Amino acid sequence: MSELVCDALMPALNEAECLPTVLASLRDRGLRDVWVVDNGSTDATAEVARAGGARVVSCPQRGYGRACLKGLEALSAAPPDVVVFLDADGSDDPDDLAALLAPLERGEAELVVGSRALGRAEAGALTPVQRFGNALAGALIGALWGVRFTDLGPFRAVRWSTLQALSMRDPDFGWTVEMQARAARLGLRVVEVPVAYRRRRAGQSKIAGTLRGSVKAGVKILWTIARERVT
Repeated sequence: MSELVCDALMPALNEAECLPTVLASLRDRGLRDVWVVDNGSTDATAEVARAGGARVVSCPQRGYGRACLKGLEALSAAPPDVVVFLDADGSDDPDDLAALLAPLERGEAELVVGSRALGRAEAGALTPVQRFGNALAGALIGALWGVRFTDLGPFRAVRWSTLQALSMRDPDFGWTVEMQARAARLGLRVVEVPVAYRRRRAGQSKIAGTLRGSVKAGVKILWTIARERVT
């Protein structure tokens, strides 16, 4: 069990079907609290999350980054040492949580990103467009700031003090690349660790599940890196 005080934060949009399994898999992992940010769901996401023992935050205005920011606002009343971000659809494997936290516990990193490219991705869990986009973003960040990433995976752990320094602001799917590009630009200690990645257990991805969503995400990722370059 980690000596760090860790909270998990999961944005969730219509994930009532997946949440019971995800929340059950997070029990007995040494987390202080699990927070679910209901991002304008039209199903019973909030009720299911509460029934599963999570603390629920409401964020009716949709947007992945916006939900993360709302969740961090709620955590700020009693901040943990570390915030673990993961998806609510069951694609991230909590068995990798210990490996994700280890570099923080050893004082080797301030941000740890779970890399699906270095780990074990189920067949079909990552689309070719996602793989290409993540590789391109990592190469661009490496070219600009000398820190090479293999992935922009959602499963990550970051110190609370580091989040304050990063001053995150992206309201939607530029959130992960903003965090990594900004950390590289600021010269923070960042580590990638291999993680597993599974096909979502129900429903459709809000981004990768459609061509339109994938294109919008790709444009936003490139725009975010460009914005960080001129900041």
